[in-house]
Amino acid sequence: MESRRNAIKLGLTAPLAVSASVGWAASDRGVPGAQASAANPAPAEPAWPRGIEGQRKADLGDGRYLNPVLAGDYADPSVLKDGDDYYMTHSSFDSAPGLLIWHSRDLVNWRPIGSALPRPLGTVFAVDIAKHGDRYFIYIPFMRAPWSPPLASFANIYVIHAPSMAGPWSAPIDLKIAGLIDPGHVVGEDGHRYLFFNDGKRVRLTPDGLATAGPVETVYEAWRYPDDWITEAWSPEGPKLFRRGDYFYLVNAVGGTSGPATGHMVVAARARSIHGPWQTCPHNPIVRARSDQDLWWSRGHATCVEGPDGRWFMVYHGYERGYHSLGRQTLLEPIEWDDDGWFRATGGDLSQPLAKPAGTSVPHGMPHSDSFRQEALGRLWTLYASAPQDASRVTVADGMLSLTAKGDSPANCSPLTQLVGDRSYQVQVEVELVGATQGGLLLFFDDRLFLGMGIDGQRMITYRGGKAAYWQEPAPATRRLFLRITNDRQIVTFHYSTDGQAWTRHAVRAYVAGYNANTIDDLLSLRPALFAAGTGKVLFRDFRYRGL
Repeated sequence: MESRRNAIKLGLTAPLAVSASVGWAASDRGVPGAQASAANPAPAEPAWPRGIEGQRKADLGDGRYLNPVLAGDYADPSVLKDGDDYYMTHSSFDSAPGLLIWHSRDLVNWRPIGSALPRPLGTVFAVDIAKHGDRYFIYIPFMRAPWSPPLASFANIYVIHAPSMAGPWSAPIDLKIAGLIDPGHVVGEDGHRYLFFNDGKRVRLTPDGLATAGPVETVYEAWRYPDDWITEAWSPEGPKLFRRGDYFYLVNAVGGTSGPATGHMVVAARARSIHGPWQTCPHNPIVRARSDQDLWWSRGHATCVEGPDGRWFMVYHGYERGYHSLGRQTLLEPIEWDDDGWFRATGGDLSQPLAKPAGTSVPHGMPHSDSFRQEALGRLWTLYASAPQDASRVTVADGMLSLTAKGDSPANCSPLTQLVGDRSYQVQVEVELVGATQGGLLLFFDDRLFLGMGIDGQRMITYRGGKAAYWQEPAPATRRLFLRITNDRQIVTFHYSTDGQAWTRHAVRAYVAGYNANTIDDLLSLRPALFAAGTGKVLFRDFRYRGL
């Protein structure tokens, strides 16, 4: 799969300047310094409340919350305030269906309402959601992928629209904008609609927002940090714009989205006109991890939004220290406005509880277990790197999910995956083979990096490091087996059973902290997956999830 860093290499952003990621002092300049010691102890671990199936959640129930507000790989959040309602979606990358929409009334508790993109045309990078008049819009960068239909460029900007955030959403409409990512929608003081992009680019839209009304032009330059700061890359991206009082504010991400803890950051500028000139915020960066001892690393790609109680917040993503394998998680940080009309972040390193916005709470999250009584494709499950026509591979009926086989291994079979956000969890499922196939249960990062168990009727095939492992488990030859994977703070243990009652522990355990973006150069997460490879199909029953 093409990664975001490959986009950088292809010229969508500036060249890389990669540095090591450990040992930075807690200074603005990211100079190498002391590790945790008696004088500089590592922070205490936070304690999250538990929700559905023991999943961790943010709402402490006492008027406070503890980040993340969406645990798991929910990167590049785009948030829309629509009256008393808030809607959010994220980069869905190689997942199909894509763009799961979330709804909230307090910015802390979020419930899924459905997928906006049944058949992605390519890898989906950071989007922007907007409302104009009585219609809703999502502006989408589709990146060319090996599985995608023909696309004009490596990066292509499309739009979908709907009468409601719950849909129905239109088919993607090509805006014929090539080579740019991270659209950000805004209406200027002149009444015209605009899209801003990475690297300071902008284009005017037609009044209906479904076509361009002029050329792409360069209109601003993001604030540049000192050259000796420790970052991944310059990479000005993720522009989000809003109007408050007499000013338009432009919030950008710089520093690269992964790599060192101190890389990714939030910066801001403002102008009285959408046409500039843009004034740089005097206290940039607004947000940045100051040390590798911070709980949340690589924090950036922020949307600013007014909360239900009139306070303002930023919603952005970050990596959890020690748990990069969970991907970039959605964080909520309060901001305060000064007398000069600039905003400052007030949440610190986000390891401590913060005052919750005073809105009405919706039921948070969703169960990860699935009895396969109704289809959950697009809400709970997605196919990885799957061509638009492949959705027919999945059928659900009478307590059983049937997955038609594809390819010859987990690497090329487009497995069915779901995002999870717990540091420790257990998943299990019953697997039955039909035809000349192999199927099983995985923890899947991408087509190059995964681990788990498969059966083919003759043996168990154990996978580690994205390939069949050297040490294979002598499990019984069978076409039906119960499989269980436990990920306990990055230590993974496999079990299997012929009856779902008596379990045998696999002889080999794995440590999976390295299954992350900095290892494999792909901005994803390690997540449970069901796979079917070969020429038949695999039947799955009673998928169970439990946070530990």
